Amino acid sequence: MPEPHDADRLKALEAKIAKLKEPAEVKHHSEEHYSQAQLAWRMVVELVAGLGIGFGIGYGLDAVFGTEPFLMVLFIFFGLAAGVKTMMRSAKEVQKKQQEAAKEEGDARG
Repeated sequence: MPEPHDADRLKALEAKIAKLKEPAEVKHHSEEHYSQAQLAWRMVVELVAGLGIGFGIGYGLDAVFGTEPFLMVLFIFFGLAAGVKTMMRSAKEVQKKQQEAAKEEGDARG
């Protein structure tokens, strides 16, 4: 005679099987490509914005202090560093989202 605990386990197993049999949400290749392209453009914009802001600050300070190319070049490098740092932060965000999605997918299967 089956125990009540076995019946609960059997119901849980049937629920898992039914959930796995449901059609999974299929992400089309074009949607994935679009999100990757969007991410790439975001990174390019972040890099160019950092360079532009660094150029503007350096040019403005050169005009004020009369140190023609020195501060402009210095702040362009600062802007480049800030842009790369922002790009890396964006990449970590995306990586974290992908890891969470993979973990959820693994939990749903197992």
